[in-house]
Amino acid sequence: MTTFPTTTDVTVETALSEVSPRAAGVLTVDLAAIAENYRRLKSAFLEKALAAVVKADGYGLGAERVAPVLVKAGARSIFVAQLDEALELRPLLDRCHPAVALYVLNGLMPGAEADYAEHNILPVLNSLGEIDAWTAFCRARGTALPAAVHLDSGMCRLGLPPDEVEVLRGDPERLAGLVPTCILSHLACADEPGHPMNAEQLAALKAALTALPRAPVSFCNSSGIFLGRDYHFDLGRPGVALYGVNPTPEAPSPVQPVVQLRAKILQVRQIDAPQSVGYGATHRATGPARIATVAAGYADGYLRSISNRGHAWVAGHQVPVVGRVSMDLLALDVTGVAPDAVRPGLWAELLNGEQDVDALAREAGTIGYEILTSLGARYHRVYLD
Repeated sequence: MTTFPTTTDVTVETALSEVSPRAAGVLTVDLAAIAENYRRLKSAFLEKALAAVVKADGYGLGAERVAPVLVKAGARSIFVAQLDEALELRPLLDRCHPAVALYVLNGLMPGAEADYAEHNILPVLNSLGEIDAWTAFCRARGTALPAAVHLDSGMCRLGLPPDEVEVLRGDPERLAGLVPTCILSHLACADEPGHPMNAEQLAALKAALTALPRAPVSFCNSSGIFLGRDYHFDLGRPGVALYGVNPTPEAPSPVQPVVQLRAKILQVRQIDAPQSVGYGATHRATGPARIATVAAGYADGYLRSISNRGHAWVAGHQVPVVGRVSMDLLALDVTGVAPDAVRPGLWAELLNGEQDVDALAREAGTIGYEILTSLGARYHRVYLD
């Protein structure tokens, strides 16, 4: 695959003027906005300690670029999902700051205990089995080692369920050899402030904490930060809000947009009824129309579900997506745009100031998380700081 250099420390307009003519699409990532979002979230968290989640390659935006920005903004705990993500990121974090804790949310991979210890990576222990494996490894090494413990407060995904918590209550020596640096749990419905499960999980977590030694507690994800002081505990753990997705869907977003996306117009053609556009002939012209074919498709994270329902911007005009989004291409009806403003080589805007990630997600029938993490590797990436 052909790759293109990234660009930093420039305006969007300057960056676009310097993009290689080979680039079919440009994803712009505003690193300064990510840093500002971290500061806003920390303020909402009442200036307590705030971690940063950079799993899934920094929610699709490049962990190697966003993690240093977040560390510079003040994050001293970084969470990823998988051990391989942590192994790749550890040397970079060591260069950024000597005391950044790096956690693996998916837990302890059997047989890989030495990888965590040798690379200063902290497993989030999600079960009694993982606790037993880690403490056995510690005993074999003759030293206590740090780790986090995950309590399931009602999500029924990862984490110690109540029966395993009660085992620890009755046998605290089960934790011997383990230095708990963090006890965490995860909210299931934090983006719905009035959902009764939020209070239920808070009560369940408080009850479970009485069975464990004291350690900093992390409960709040991005949306949980806005549930109020009772949910805050010691360490916030925001993820998607750092990257511009609204953590308060029922209210205006407290964070700034981070990404813009443009794709190149490849061809413009005139059609008329009864001609159709794209696979399955799902869109038919009812009269004369101009169709612009654009170099982005579901292989680039512009989801197929946007077919016949999404919108883009061309020369400042909102235009509809017509026909099915295919692997590499989508079609826009540009009938209402002046012909000299729509020609091959110009840009269609897919994410911009008029349509952010959340708005595109609504058109796709999904959530901003999926839009961000689906953005493909074929875009030329511009990083602004």
